[in-house]
Amino acid sequence: MTEADSSDASLSVGGIRTALHCPRRYEFAHVDGLEGSDDEGTVGERVDLLRTAICDTLRSGETDCDRLESVAHDRLSSLWSDHDERFHSVAQRRHERRVLEATIDAYIHHVGTDHAAGIERLSAATPRDELTGPGLALSSTIDLTETGEAERTGETEARTVTIDASVDYVTSDGASLVGVRFVPTLAPLGQLRYRSDWEGDVATRFRDHFGGETDVFEPDPVGALFETAVVLDGLRDFRDRRGLADSTCRYVQIPLADRSTLSVNWIQNTVETSLDVVDLTDVYVDHHTFGMTHDHRNETVDGRLASLAATLVSESFDPAERWAQIEANACPNCGYTVCCQEYLAREVRFDG
Repeated sequence: MTEADSSDASLSVGGIRTALHCPRRYEFAHVDGLEGSDDEGTVGERVDLLRTAICDTLRSGETDCDRLESVAHDRLSSLWSDHDERFHSVAQRRHERRVLEATIDAYIHHVGTDHAAGIERLSAATPRDELTGPGLALSSTIDLTETGEAERTGETEARTVTIDASVDYVTSDGASLVGVRFVPTLAPLGQLRYRSDWEGDVATRFRDHFGGETDVFEPDPVGALFETAVVLDGLRDFRDRRGLADSTCRYVQIPLADRSTLSVNWIQNTVETSLDVVDLTDVYVDHHTFGMTHDHRNETVDGRLASLAATLVSESFDPAERWAQIEANACPNCGYTVCCQEYLAREVRFDG
């Protein structure tokens, strides 16, 4: 079953992100199931190694900093021994392992110890396997009849859409339930990385992306806000099912492949790095909606998410409305241009 052919339809955050770049790309990837190019490659594989090592360490129950480092390094060593990435030399392989070890150390010292303690507190009432992933499933269900989007779903007759997301673990900082996801870098966040409030340029650029009157085209930051909406809603459900009703919910991303802060001493063969952790909750929350619901929500973002979900469920994938921006920004890095009718028509068009 594809993502857009069920009466009770389901989508994924990854699919939503794809559709924001280009609805035709979404059709090829998530409806037709065509394979595109893999942009992450070895970077993604290394992030997966770190993700697995860290999650396994958090599942161990250790909370002491030194013990966390020891367990994490042992787990990484085991995973690395089975890692078959090709390097040009033994020296490069050793260096890349040191980079991964330095990333683990930076994580543990920056937030890892606190997050391990938060998981320990939650584990009194919730099994650790439900708190630590990788890939803990969360979802948000949108009732299209309540949002006024049901009539747009066409022949599918869908009345609800469930959007799936995942985090790598769930922890507590005392007052809040925190979902954490490891990402390669924070570059896709754009300005969200440097903002702490929805009001102002974040809200303006979000609206301009959908407005049509400007050339603003920011699918990655918009996708991050949509992902935040889904994760927070999924965390609220997680919270309520476990009787943690007094906790607010927050969503954090941690980059594991950002080398901008990497420091290498080639004489002593040592590597150091630091991590820039981003909490997306505050930049997503609309304080007016929060004041009305007492939940971390944003009526504008949630409404646009429901509208896009309804469009995808209705199997409407025509990119004509934003084609100028899509062609300039999405086509150059798209793996589906060889079968895209809009792109091919533009390439063979006679000018004059």
